[in-house]
Amino acid sequence: MLRRYFLYIISVLLLIASFTGVFFVGYFVGFEKKNTEVVLADVSGKDDPISDSVDFGPFWQTWQVLDEKFVDGANGTSTKDKITDQDRVWGAIAGMTESLGDPYTTFFPPVENRQFEETIAGNFGGVGMEVGIKDDQITVIAPLANTPAKKAGILAGDKIIKVDDLAVASMSLDDVIDKIRGEKGTAVRLTIQRNSEKDTREISIIRDTINIPTIETEKLKNGVFVIRLYNFSANSPNLFRKALREFLEAKTDKLVLDLRGNPGGYLEAAIDMASWFLPADKVVVYEAKKGDEEKDYRSKGYDIFTDNLKMVILVDRGSASASEILAGALKEHGKAILVGEKTFGKGSVQELISITPETSLKVTVARWLTPDGHSLSGDGLEPDFKVLITKEDVLAGKDPQLDKAIEILTKG
Repeated sequence: MLRRYFLYIISVLLLIASFTGVFFVGYFVGFEKKNTEVVLADVSGKDDPISDSVDFGPFWQTWQVLDEKFVDGANGTSTKDKITDQDRVWGAIAGMTESLGDPYTTFFPPVENRQFEETIAGNFGGVGMEVGIKDDQITVIAPLANTPAKKAGILAGDKIIKVDDLAVASMSLDDVIDKIRGEKGTAVRLTIQRNSEKDTREISIIRDTINIPTIETEKLKNGVFVIRLYNFSANSPNLFRKALREFLEAKTDKLVLDLRGNPGGYLEAAIDMASWFLPADKVVVYEAKKGDEEKDYRSKGYDIFTDNLKMVILVDRGSASASEILAGALKEHGKAILVGEKTFGKGSVQELISITPETSLKVTVARWLTPDGHSLSGDGLEPDFKVLITKEDVLAGKDPQLDKAIEILTKG
């Protein structure tokens, strides 16, 4: 089995980024794809997986009533687009998954399955932001650096109310993602609700192929070295190692790791990065599955920094998934201080399972826990020092969160 971990929004998923150049929504922590063949049990025999207490009578009665009474084309659609019996089966499966109330558990019938595969491959244009579910609303996890969404003024925490003229309240997360993405050069209008404002605002964004940086470094005049990490791609560990080499060559013990607006990426990247600061076998994160099953992921033990390293990690509402795993591990092992705002809280794991050759099911199979057992799913991480950035700060070009980090690292 080929096991690949992606860190979900799309929160679960959503303009997720293909790190060959296109960012798309829907980047998952612990996204695992299995090419499995589903064998249906004989529902009439002892292998029946359904409880005897489940009454399928209403289902079949509804099926019969629809057969007898439903008139195709009555809603203005063409009779040539007649719904087939197989379409109704797909609809029933989709309704069953929706009944679980988990926005990240989704059934993909043939058309949607092809679209999702295109998303994984990054074969489309986007606006460059990660979105997920927060407080039962579709919410921007983070606009990505140097993307149309960022340039248009989208902020982490913005609630999406409409995509073009379509209200999203009754739409699934994946449907909203599908509406946001589109051909390069076309426009999409987002109606958003910002936490600090009573009225909604409409923002028009021109879709593009999204190319984003993975990492940037800077040494400040006060001796503080800053590593800005924008995602956890497959190449991030190598780039992070190079950044740490620059930090060592700068001959300073003051490090700021900026994870603001970082929606996540590969789990393996987060573990590798944590390993530079932790001894071997220290827990980086726990994966809690159904029942009492639990798996831990531990440091590889590079641990090249001595105890006199001073480290601050900057986080905000756009820090999600792998960002939360790395920040949580280094905080709880006493290696770093967190400054900024409470993180997004994307801590669930999705697995993609083939149901038929043309359909698939994306199902939540686990959630992430920090080394101390704190659930990242929904709860997020609270910073040690809460520092907000106001609209006035942005307009004035100020960064009070970085200023606080510098203060902590240089005092005494």
